[in-house]
Amino acid sequence: MAPHEKLFVDSEIAEDENHGELGCEECHGGDPDEEDWQKAHIGVIKDPSYPDPSNACGACHEDIAEHYKTSLHVSLSPEKKMIDKRADSDPFVHAKVDAARETHCNSCHSSCGQCHISRPESVEGGLMEGHLFQKRPPMQQVCTACHGSRIGKEYLGKNKGYKPDIHKEKYFKCSKCHTADEMHGDGKDYANRYEVENGPKCLDCHEKVYDAASENTKNHWIHKDQVSCNVCHSQSYKNCYSCHVGKDEKGLKYYKTQKSEMQFKIGLNPLKSKKRPETFVTVRHVPVTQSSFKFYVENGLKNFDRLPTWKMTTPHNIRRKTPQNQTCNACHGNTKLFLISSDVDEKELNANKTVIVPMDRIPEKRRTD
Repeated sequence: MAPHEKLFVDSEIAEDENHGELGCEECHGGDPDEEDWQKAHIGVIKDPSYPDPSNACGACHEDIAEHYKTSLHVSLSPEKKMIDKRADSDPFVHAKVDAARETHCNSCHSSCGQCHISRPESVEGGLMEGHLFQKRPPMQQVCTACHGSRIGKEYLGKNKGYKPDIHKEKYFKCSKCHTADEMHGDGKDYANRYEVENGPKCLDCHEKVYDAASENTKNHWIHKDQVSCNVCHSQSYKNCYSCHVGKDEKGLKYYKTQKSEMQFKIGLNPLKSKKRPETFVTVRHVPVTQSSFKFYVENGLKNFDRLPTWKMTTPHNIRRKTPQNQTCNACHGNTKLFLISSDVDEKELNANKTVIVPMDRIPEKRRTD
């Protein structure tokens, strides 16, 4: 967006029968009676909904503001928990790792305003429609603006040689599956997004896949609780390797990543639960190494092996027909699809021992005679 587009406040905001009745200062602060604009702007808050929306949004949306801080888009709690688990337990070292996380990893948070009024700051901000409030955030200005390199490109079919998600072709927006209740949080501090109780499940819509009258019922029953839906219905997806953070000579923060590859890998489920009981799931490599925070402290992630670098994933690139579900033996006995030891960097073998599939656990080829 051009600078003037980011700042333009449309006069139509006055016609908003809810928010239009509020004066700017009621949310943003400042002094509307001061004639000197510089003095009038003293105390102005750019985003009054972050880090605490209680005084702004919470005045009317009390139920949402109550759970605001536990929304994963605001707290980034799972990210912190994972880094804490890998970090050295020594308080001095841990503090340096945490400071690095705050500097580099905590900048992608969102807020009420950065979903419903402006683009998120992490993608350079800017009012979406002249400060008019958007009840449902525009998908490509908000959702895929942040979740772009992986989820966005997969869903929209922007990875060369791969089709868009079948749900995109049916014109599904993110909010079709990811509801406001999920996005706003429910007051619970979850360890990861897969624990969220009101998160989406395929069966929420595809509730008849196990019915006797549905097509491919037998295949669904055979694989029930054995493989995740993505194992059969995802295309290849982007895997990122390594990320190192630091500051340049001018003190500006930066990050460097290594290669990224389009791959499809099936691993053992490291997060088995009642909600996700499957043995085999799709796994994606995430960009972390033991030396990711080396700029700030040596060996900060001393306990790096406590978590896998190949994590369970649910790619947003679903197709009804995929190479691995064409026939039984397109998957059974096809070692190329499974995450085996030779696929994993030697330095990461111990970290990934819970997701690597032993050769004797790869499903055998099916007889075709």
